[in-house]
This record gives sequence, structure tokens and C-alpha cells, in this order.
Amino acid sequence: MKLRIVAVGNRLPEWVYAGFAEYARRFPPELPLTLTEVRAEKRAAGLEPAALMRREGERVLASLSARDTVIALDEHGEQISTRQLAERLQRWRDTGVDATFLIGGADGLDATVKARAAAQFALSRLTLPHGLARVLLAEQLYRAYSLLQGHPYHRE
Repeated sequence: MKLRIVAVGNRLPEWVYAGFAEYARRFPPELPLTLTEVRAEKRAAGLEPAALMRREGERVLASLSARDTVIALDEHGEQISTRQLAERLQRWRDTGVDATFLIGGADGLDATVKARAAAQFALSRLTLPHGLARVLLAEQLYRAYSLLQGHPYHRE
């Protein structure tokens, strides 16, 4: 099984890359966590947010394989606990699927991208900067993994 985050945007502050790398390195080789960055559309005058999301969405969809089980992050998605995330992670491991989490650009994810997703999760009811969302998701995936391993990182 593989875990992957596909995120719209690049050239983020160094702390975003360092934070993601810190959690990604904690995963074992049999359960790697990787990041794929998709170029954000330039916010040019005259382009509607829907057009920008559509263009970004095309790039996101092109980065996916048929094998990916896709989870879109969306503010209106299902809010789950760390334990529930761990249970889903266990199911994905048991069935051998690759889980790919999608983080949209400034305007979110296009409807075509959400339609490709098997589920939609919300990280928080708060609005988060996209870079922080990457780090937070990587940390929560590691926490879910450590919970399944009985590792003391997660305390209830």
C-alpha cells in the first residue's frame, strides 16, 4: 500500500516542505507517504474561479491512476476522528489499495475532481492555509498509522 498527497500549489515556504518531510520519513518502506505537487493556475484578471479550478482539476486528474482510491479534502467533507482515520487506513491496507488525498488550490477542488473521489474529508471546520493542510494531513496519517501499530505517539 502507498499513501500519497496530491496538492495544488508549489513554491511554498520551506517550513511546509520540512514539516511534510518530517512525517513522511517516519513511515516504514512498506507504507510510503509521498507528495505530488500540481501547478496552481495563475490568478489572471478576467478568469473566473470556476475556470481556474477546472484547469487545476485537469492537472490533478492527470496525476491519478486507475488504482488510486481518492479522498478529496473539502471544507464540506465528512469530519472524522483520528481513530476513524486509522480504521480506514487499516481497511485500505487489508485490501491493498493505494490511498491518494487531494488538496485543492485557493478556490478548492473542481466538481470533476470531487466526482472522482471515493470520499470527501474535512480536516477542520477552520479555514487552513494549503501548506498547513499538507503538514496536518501528513501528521494525522502518521498518527493513524502509529495508533494501528500500538505506538505511544498517539495517546487517548
